[in-house]
Amino acid sequence: MTQAIFIETAKAEDLAVKDKKRRLNVSGVLRILGVSRNGYYSFKNRKPSLSEKRKEVIEDKIIDIYDESHQNYGAPKITQKLREIGEEISEKTVGNYMRELGLKAQYIKPYIATTTNSDFSSELKNILDENFSPSTPNAVWCTDITYIWTYDGFVYLTSVMDLYSRKIISWVLSSTLESKWIVQAINKAKAIRNVKEALIIHSDRGIQYTCEAYRIATKDMITSYSKKAYPWDNACIESFHALIKREWINRYKILDYKHAYKLVFEYIETFYNTVRIHSHCGYLSPNEYEDKYYSENIKNAC
Repeated sequence: MTQAIFIETAKAEDLAVKDKKRRLNVSGVLRILGVSRNGYYSFKNRKPSLSEKRKEVIEDKIIDIYDESHQNYGAPKITQKLREIGEEISEKTVGNYMRELGLKAQYIKPYIATTTNSDFSSELKNILDENFSPSTPNAVWCTDITYIWTYDGFVYLTSVMDLYSRKIISWVLSSTLESKWIVQAINKAKAIRNVKEALIIHSDRGIQYTCEAYRIATKDMITSYSKKAYPWDNACIESFHALIKREWINRYKILDYKHAYKLVFEYIETFYNTVRIHSHCGYLSPNEYEDKYYSENIKNAC
């Protein structure tokens, strides 16, 4: 408590020095607060210890990493990034420093189901069965739709994810929930990946994913559907949509479709796929994780 008083008094004294019109009676302040003048000046003239200097350096690095992540990373990811640059520090210590600095990861709201079950529920099989870790890229994709509110009305983000790396292969932002936008996202993913072999594509039971247009677009794929009233079967893509809202979308007052598109593009293409580290990927970005897979397989083939 006394040290906190000393710090605040020193700050007030520094401000008084800068503002020549103000005069601060330090002795009077210390007398009112019940602390000694000698103690105050001993504190003020004391040089910081090695541990205090190290803490200041670490805190500066924490702030830099936090800002580079667009204020999204929490203690686990910041700890990992610090270790990558040679700092030996525990996650608990990083968490304590972040609390002192007033830094925290963005809050995520609980999941709310927004889709309904199809009339073809008896035909829809859950082939994925919560196996979220395929051993290769282009083995399992998943897809989903989420709502984004703007002042001009709702827009809808359809995303296609490769479960191997959690990379968003393709995405489409639309002003309606018509199935043609889901088909467009699927076709974009197929064109980007140029997949020759059959793969599993998993979705929920929404009408957009059971209509004829979707079935035609995925005719060369193995379609898999979440169990009835069980959204956790599609947890990875649901998690991504919660993430983009938590870390980016919900921090802006979005005007219209054009504004929403710009924000979605910035997050997916310049941060999530390319920069943002992911615990599933061994703290690499999705792009880096896939690059590592292909480089290792080229070495093994030689």
